[in-house]
Amino acid sequence: MTDVKVNLVSSQKLESMSAEEKISYILREVKQGEVLVLERGLTPQEQSQLIERTMESIDTDGKKHKFIGIEMEGYRDDGRPTWLQKVLGVIRPPRMTVIGPADKLKTIHKDNDVIQTIILGK
Repeated sequence: MTDVKVNLVSSQKLESMSAEEKISYILREVKQGEVLVLERGLTPQEQSQLIERTMESIDTDGKKHKFIGIEMEGYRDDGRPTWLQKVLGVIRPPRMTVIGPADKLKTIHKDNDVIQTIILGK
């Protein structure tokens, strides 16, 4: 069995980065086959940017290093927004997010308390 490395990424590390730096960091790590567990997830806008950049990076012709995409699961903050958050339009990022290569990370089950995944070694 091949060892699989899982990187637990603190919220402090991500908070010190711009949105573009976060996306680049995550995509670089996942392309190298890493599985990331983000203590504090991405905003909906950052998730959209990550998906867009991932789609641009997918290898469809077999000429680049084989990259088939990402698997991403996260929990939304289940607390109701405060009136100030509603007025300002502030959306909290997910509490936790798991991101990895689509060919290594498979989500089996997700509910309000557990994200169950299998990490495939190759």
